[in-house]
Amino acid sequence: MKKKRICALLLALLMVFALAPGLSTAGAVTQGDIDALKKDARAIESQKKELEKELENIQRQKADAIAQRNLLDQQIELTVREIANTESQINGYAALLDQTAYELEVNRQQEAEQYALFCERARVMEEAGSTSYWSVLFKAADFSDLLSRLSDVQEVMNYDQSVLDSLRGIRAQIEAKQAEQEALLAASEEAKAALEAQKLSLDKQREEANDLVKRIQADEAAAAELVKAREAEEAEIQKQIKKKEEELAAQMLAAAMNWSATSGGYIWPETVSKRITSPQGQRNTGIKGASTNHKGVDIGGVGYTTSVLATKAGVVITAERSSSYGNYVVISHGPGNRTLYAHMSSLSVKEGATVTQGQVIGITGSTGISSGPHLHYEIFENDTRVNPLDYLPGYIKAW
Repeated sequence: MKKKRICALLLALLMVFALAPGLSTAGAVTQGDIDALKKDARAIESQKKELEKELENIQRQKADAIAQRNLLDQQIELTVREIANTESQINGYAALLDQTAYELEVNRQQEAEQYALFCERARVMEEAGSTSYWSVLFKAADFSDLLSRLSDVQEVMNYDQSVLDSLRGIRAQIEAKQAEQEALLAASEEAKAALEAQKLSLDKQREEANDLVKRIQADEAAAAELVKAREAEEAEIQKQIKKKEEELAAQMLAAAMNWSATSGGYIWPETVSKRITSPQGQRNTGIKGASTNHKGVDIGGVGYTTSVLATKAGVVITAERSSSYGNYVVISHGPGNRTLYAHMSSLSVKEGATVTQGQVIGITGSTGISSGPHLHYEIFENDTRVNPLDYLPGYIKAW
């Protein structure tokens, strides 16, 4: 009983007066990584505020609707980046919490071992009759006095003192890690709350962007102007695409390369839906002033998270944003043979990249002149648009 009282008293003392510095460990994720993410988040927030000012100005002036939609798309892109940043922070906090929990467990095991060693030393000293050490301790008036006496007792050998110091240090490490754990948990919960708010904001921004296009299309005069501007831009885009394709063909010829790897048929440009919401060519849209000459097909039922796939192997000759197509990619599969993928929420490839059939090139969305998430898809053979439905087996008519 006396041994237990001694150990309990000293353990309580060490818990109250632990002064040793915390454990320093290196891991795959550090607080510095999260701090860097927070710095990036502040930069994104700054860009968002500048963009919001531009949007307010253009909305107040009731200026060009296409320019307004372009700004909305940029706002959505920043929010998507913001969400990705916050998700990375949350993952970082989770990794740090796992790391801290492991270090805490190691510290607790070390403390248990040192505590057992200290108690064994107390038992040996009692059995040996070394009572002067303990009589001095039990004359202490309070914990502060006890600490002072511990340092002054001459009978405490270097070994005993090192055991006590180690126990103090381990307890300090445990308390520091527990404080760090609590701070990480609080920061993680804060980031999770921010993530939910960002996702709600993203939904609202997408709805606003889609509603803008719907309002334009509901106005016959505005819709006619929209179609005119869109067709002019698409014509210019096709000129640029043709120029890039010719440059690529010349480069391949000069390098004695051929297009044999791109031969073969097409696969579906995604794997989630086979619903064709709008065919190529003449169509009855039900929208005043809307174009009835659709350049490709629209695949619906894809949302904002579906991967867009390269339908054939080839070389990316365009991967950028336009007012009409939004985020779009054009892949050359050989002279005169190319595919176009439009209205994506994000792109996964860059111009000049070589892609294999089925490789992810982006994520579906509703950027550009679009009133809802879908994938616009075009095929060119011999420099002429062909009907993609001839190459999309099992499609479902939904128009």
